[in-house]
Amino acid sequence: MIPWETLDRAQAPDGSALTLVRHGGDYAIRADGTPLMGSRAHASEDALGARGCAGLADAANARVLIGGMGMGFTLRATLDALRPDARVTVVELVPAVVRWNRGPLAHLAAHPLDDPRVTVAEGDVADAIARAREAWDAVLLDVDNGPVALTARGNARLYDAAGLRRAHGALRAQGTLAVWSAGDDARFTAKLAVAGFTVRTERVRARGTGGGWHILWLAQKS
Repeated sequence: MIPWETLDRAQAPDGSALTLVRHGGDYAIRADGTPLMGSRAHASEDALGARGCAGLADAANARVLIGGMGMGFTLRATLDALRPDARVTVVELVPAVVRWNRGPLAHLAAHPLDDPRVTVAEGDVADAIARAREAWDAVLLDVDNGPVALTARGNARLYDAAGLRRAHGALRAQGTLAVWSAGDDARFTAKLAVAGFTVRTERVRARGTGGGWHILWLAQKS
């Protein structure tokens, strides 16, 4: 049996130990030994990019903000949905995750960080949202297990009432806030509606036709 090989280690701002590991052609990122993401199950990340940018295929100068680099799958799907004149900003809290996506993970999503439409900012996406005013056609968030903010308590400010109002203000007219989650949350759906969004949810498979089910909130500024 092929053992998991540790490729690199890093520390997240919250103190958790991140590890990049490989098993044959499969890769995973772990936090304190618990798997955060893996290269075999990324269909829902693909869907986040594709669904979140639906309707932007013909939009001139589209601007998209992605919170969370992951393994680059959401970014790849986003780029595939946009015109050559679009611009995509990826905000990632952990510098090592960006480094891994430029190095050993780059091939998984066909080197999306090499695309000239992409800018990477290291920091907290909540700050990027708070600074913006009608700046984005889509904001895509995959920074936690969902709106319960299980991984990092600081992420809760993305999902509370004030955070959703900030996201609403950061979007252009008819812009979309798309949020990935490991599970459903009716209270979050209600919060989005109160913040001024027209909301729908989609259940998507983790592995395309198999694996568990994940949830996408697709909230349009109304």
